[in-house]
Amino acid sequence: MSESKTPLLDDLEKGQWPSFVTEIKKMAETKPMAQDLLSLLELSYKDKRGYWKHGGLVGIMGYGGGVIGRYTEKPEEFPGVREFHTMRLNQPSGWFYTTKALRTVCDIWEVKGSGLTNMHGATGDIILLGTTTDQLQPLFNAYSNEGFDLGGSGSNLRTPSCCCGMARCEYACIDTMDLCHNLTNHYQDELHRPMWPYKSKIKISGCPNDCVGAIARSDFAILGTWRDDLRIDQAAVREYVEKGLDIQEIVIDRCPTSALNWDGNELQFKSEECVRCMHCINTMSKAIRTGVDKGATILVGGKAPILQSAFLGWVIVPFMKMEKENDYQEFKDFVEKAWEWWDEEAKVRERIGETICRLGMRNFLRAVELEPIPQMIFKPRTNPYVFWWPEDLN
Repeated sequence: MSESKTPLLDDLEKGQWPSFVTEIKKMAETKPMAQDLLSLLELSYKDKRGYWKHGGLVGIMGYGGGVIGRYTEKPEEFPGVREFHTMRLNQPSGWFYTTKALRTVCDIWEVKGSGLTNMHGATGDIILLGTTTDQLQPLFNAYSNEGFDLGGSGSNLRTPSCCCGMARCEYACIDTMDLCHNLTNHYQDELHRPMWPYKSKIKISGCPNDCVGAIARSDFAILGTWRDDLRIDQAAVREYVEKGLDIQEIVIDRCPTSALNWDGNELQFKSEECVRCMHCINTMSKAIRTGVDKGATILVGGKAPILQSAFLGWVIVPFMKMEKENDYQEFKDFVEKAWEWWDEEAKVRERIGETICRLGMRNFLRAVELEPIPQMIFKPRTNPYVFWWPEDLN
């Protein structure tokens, strides 16, 4: 038996989990590009360093984003990945596909690219890994003819993404898929033409469970919520208890703001204390439901570590109606003011949360024309002094 050419990568195929190495090996049987990719990765594991160069002026006519230029530092040794560009396709809202659509994506990519995909990237796009410069425009033309568009890359609006919302989830307070589709279509210039200090992301979750991780992963997080009381079916609550649920330990004691109380017969609810954490609803979904006056909470500033540490988004608008009839205009007005301020004030490669942190929340609130409220607090005060704008004293 001949010795393996990729012993280090082979280790990644061991164990119970699927391995990307196995998938690359399958494609390497027919694609020299995939074979050279395996060899280059093996060398990287051996030398403990990467051999990729990023960047380069490659793209699609009329677009500034959607293509990530990638080259190897060792083109003579690995000619198959001399050019290994990535394309991003804009995913449908909620990641719903027909099998025909998926086959179309794969059939085009297998002919004009490496055949390797990532379903999906961190932003949500279909990631097509590995093609050459001469195939970029033909690839775009082929996908465009089938109804697909490129996603975002570079210093622009990244492809908005959302959970499945009302299509599959009983907790959804807003129509996430319609909102995502609307924003994607409305902000085509911002999506395809990088013109900002750095990237900006919008992610939409239908309820505070935040299944797309919008709070931690997006500059503008839209979370479905409600502003009236929970709907409680007392008979259903008693049924949970009769069937063995320890309501005191599992529900009452774990309410973060002590908004619930169980008197042995009824579940009492203090609306003013509720922070919509969803714990009681998740635990007793047949007995407790969200309110009926629904909308969304808008949070700003979430991101992974780049210039500064990782940020969680903080509340800017506690409640905003998400009205299809008004074309979601209230949110659009807000986000456009925020982008305008950030574009003017931010340093290069500075996300909006970092700009707010550097220049102060009150400067941001002035720009977006919002009054400060308690929900906006990022962290408790550590400064004993009181600050004000001089003109406020007039």
